[in-house]
Amino acid sequence: MEAFLVSTGIVALGEMGDKTQLLALLLAAKFRRPVPIVLGILVATLINHALAGAVGDWIARALGPDVLRWVIGGSFIAMAAWMLIPDKIDEAEGGHQRFGVFGTTVIAFFIAEMGDKTQIATVALAARYTDLVAVVAGTTLGMMIANVPAVLLGDVVAKKVSMTLVHGIAAAIFAVLGVLTLLNVGKLF
Repeated sequence: MEAFLVSTGIVALGEMGDKTQLLALLLAAKFRRPVPIVLGILVATLINHALAGAVGDWIARALGPDVLRWVIGGSFIAMAAWMLIPDKIDEAEGGHQRFGVFGTTVIAFFIAEMGDKTQIATVALAARYTDLVAVVAGTTLGMMIANVPAVLLGDVVAKKVSMTLVHGIAAAIFAVLGVLTLLNVGKLF
């Protein structure tokens, strides 16, 4: 349960203001069909995060516990710094119109998540926790928590929520996770 809850919280916060959330806003504004967009986000995230989780699981098995602790701790601290850098959406991510709303969303989200903060966080979380299914389910839920409101409420949410504050909170959480992991403090890390 811990792996699921931590994964959900980290990714939900990490996704706020992320380029894939901006992509969700753009797709919602362009197509005005929330159901296929939300389903596309779900499918793309499940595939992307399952692959990322498998990589994290492999890393955990390949490294010893001491090296793994340093890699994960360092990764969380790097994620904290990365959270403070605002994302911009790449213009090339919107050019798949011939695949329909669902297909466009799946392709665009899958590509946008490649090497993204939340994908890297999924790798680190899967390396940290032994329950791969809980990590992927949690990171996927976190993506949905952040992106479904973006699809449904669009600009209203973006104007009301301070992305600087959200990114600052997420960065602080990643930094604390990193330091606690490096110090090997408690059951959580």
